[in-house]
Amino acid sequence: MQRWVLAVGAFAALVCATGCRAVVPQQVDLPLAPVPRNDRPWQANLAKIPFAEFDGDEVTIHNVRQTVYLTADDYIVRHRTEKFSLDDVVSVDLMVCPFPELPSLAHTMLSFGLHHGKHLVLSVEARLEEGETYSPVDGMLDRFELIYVIADEKDPVLLRTKYRGDPVLLFPLNLTPAESRRAFEDALAYANKLKERPEFYNTLSNNCTTGILRHIEAARPTGILFDPRIVFTGLTDRVAYDFGLVADSISYEHARRRADITELANRYAASPLFSQRIRIGMSASQVAAAVASSPGNR
Repeated sequence: MQRWVLAVGAFAALVCATGCRAVVPQQVDLPLAPVPRNDRPWQANLAKIPFAEFDGDEVTIHNVRQTVYLTADDYIVRHRTEKFSLDDVVSVDLMVCPFPELPSLAHTMLSFGLHHGKHLVLSVEARLEEGETYSPVDGMLDRFELIYVIADEKDPVLLRTKYRGDPVLLFPLNLTPAESRRAFEDALAYANKLKERPEFYNTLSNNCTTGILRHIEAARPTGILFDPRIVFTGLTDRVAYDFGLVADSISYEHARRRADITELANRYAASPLFSQRIRIGMSASQVAAAVASSPGNR
């Protein structure tokens, strides 16, 4: 089903690109197939690959990104190492960042909540080289490698809300702590795999949304990856809602209005309790859980 959807999408893109003209097959000499690599001159904020080391229930994550932004394109990249118990992973939130010029498309991320109040974000991205610009067409032609960015929550959120002026929506998912841990472990295992065996990003089949949903699916199989709507990444929250993954039994329209954390993120950009503050609009039960896991309540 998924392959059929991707094939249809690729055909539609071809039709658009050729202006609905007939495509006449021609004999061409094809270059050797490109090979994904990890040793290119990467942009500074995509240069280090995160990876994890496991010791029983303990995990050490290297290269957790915590960029300090001056502007969207001027920043100081910092990384740190995080060590904690996997049992500390208690929740997962879906973040959807619609593109203002084309809201049916968006960048999507997962934010994993820990008992001690921290949130680590997983962002699956096209890994750009110095001077390289992302293009959806190039993204279908094996021009970009894939990277898993694991970051302090402020990093990817403020990059979008404060420095790019884009909205960010946050949807708490109703995964249990055990399912949240399973999704987190699965994501870290995939990050480790990419460190050893790099692969290409693909606009349709291996992108930000298919990347994060594969880990949700590993934790709670629903078949969401086979829903054709995920081709339009800006609909990811709607699809997750329809599959019963969004927490609380309220209407989708209400959930989406409440999910907009753009203004809160900018207001509390300097707060040490940033992750708790941007969740002010959550339901009473979710706020209680967030407060209980904050550093002052350990």
